Amino acid sequence: MQTDNLPLAVSVIVFTVFALSLGDAIIKLTSGSFVLWQIFVLRSVIAIPCLVGYMALVSRESLRIPKAVIWTTVRSLLLVTMWLSYYIALPHIPLSAAAAAYYTLPIFITLFSAVLTGDSVSRSGWLAVVLGFMGVLLILKPNAEDFNWYALLPLISAVLYALAMILTRTKCRDEPPLALALSLNIAFVVVGGLASAFTLGFSDELRQGFVLGRWSPMDLSQWVSMAVLAIAVLIGSVGTVIAYQNAPSSVVGVFDFAYVGFAVLWSVMFFAEFPDVMSMVGIALIVLSGFLSLRQ
Repeated sequence: MQTDNLPLAVSVIVFTVFALSLGDAIIKLTSGSFVLWQIFVLRSVIAIPCLVGYMALVSRESLRIPKAVIWTTVRSLLLVTMWLSYYIALPHIPLSAAAAAYYTLPIFITLFSAVLTGDSVSRSGWLAVVLGFMGVLLILKPNAEDFNWYALLPLISAVLYALAMILTRTKCRDEPPLALALSLNIAFVVVGGLASAFTLGFSDELRQGFVLGRWSPMDLSQWVSMAVLAIAVLIGSVGTVIAYQNAPSSVVGVFDFAYVGFAVLWSVMFFAEFPDVMSMVGIALIVLSGFLSLRQ
């Protein structure tokens, strides 16, 4: 079994959430142009040949059925369901509310790490989680009117993501990251294809909106957007595996909070939402939580 490599895990997870946060912002911007299942299928159809080609050239040993095929499948389905829950919420609630609910995930990761895997979490580790979560609240300032039924979906996403990452470390740790990424993207195509086929039986009145609507024709700019989403999911599907295979889940989970800083950046660029003083204090708390996690 491989040994931990904390610097690699931390740098990879930060870059990964950078890419994923950008992809999520693009999905929110384009949710009126694409159907959810169209995104699931097409971005992975673009990503899969890239993965297979790279694996054939550089990592042929990854081109095999995973040894832990059942756990790999369970992991992929957990992540597909996680993204499904989060993406369904995005058109209906502010990005800040979605991120605030979703970034309770380090709390779940730390809890599941202690209960399910026996990871030792020191006082500084628990303090890091608390400070990071406080930073999220200061940045995103969720209020009562944000928490409609759709706002519960990112919370469900956080639980599913935490379980998937615990599974990555405990049951899929020795699987090649590229193989796990390929399995995830295959799951996106299968689930998206089955869901698209299922909606064909619905009436025209029901076939509306982000989930049940028809696939949209795409021009060049929309194909470019889909290609960017494919790159983001490639980075996300490989990066999360590398990070959680190389460090304890409770440590990597704290650095997942970097998503919030990037969410602020995309909010400024795409939605003209500028951070105030409290938001900057929140970012500082998140950085502090990252340093504290290294001391446990």
